[in-house]
Amino acid sequence: MFIVGTFGAFIAIKEPIPDRRALMEIGASGPIAGFVVALFVLAVGLMFSVVSHVAPPPGLGLNYGNSLILYFLSELVLGVSPFNEELTIYLHPLALAGWFGMFFTALNLLPIGQLDGGHIIYSMYKKQQPWLARLFFVALFPLGMYWPGWFVWAAMVFFIGVKHPPVIDETVLLTPFHKKVGYASILIFLVTFVPVPIDMIQ
Repeated sequence: MFIVGTFGAFIAIKEPIPDRRALMEIGASGPIAGFVVALFVLAVGLMFSVVSHVAPPPGLGLNYGNSLILYFLSELVLGVSPFNEELTIYLHPLALAGWFGMFFTALNLLPIGQLDGGHIIYSMYKKQQPWLARLFFVALFPLGMYWPGWFVWAAMVFFIGVKHPPVIDETVLLTPFHKKVGYASILIFLVTFVPVPIDMIQ
């Protein structure tokens, strides 16, 4: 379970991208579509999930981390907070599928290399992308102290690289629509990111 989500996210684009508008469209289309689908699946799955005052026995289950989107949907659909330590939300398989969909979306939106997040940040903030990518890469190591999967992710990023290749025509600027798409993608990353995705129930 430690490396779930690391497969399929690295898709290196070998052919140069014509401009930053095209790069934004490539980077944002997948995560936004995936988020919409995962949002629907998670919301429906929560309707069939069970809220209990009985906690599962220690060591006999997995605890799935809480993202902001899970918090909002739990409050909206179930009327409870996933941060309430007196309650346990037993996720329906459909809700669990939605949770993983959100998790994969967040992983792919990390602003590193040729991940979709790297495409988006390069499109919007070309000059800032190199140090943002390095910052997030370094941050994976302290996060790995809490979830070992981040170490695996960091190793894959190290071999593939954190730098984003240039586009052919850097003079083509983003339209207001492309910028809004970029901001929406950044917001999606913020509400889906989970620092400690999975751990054993203590």
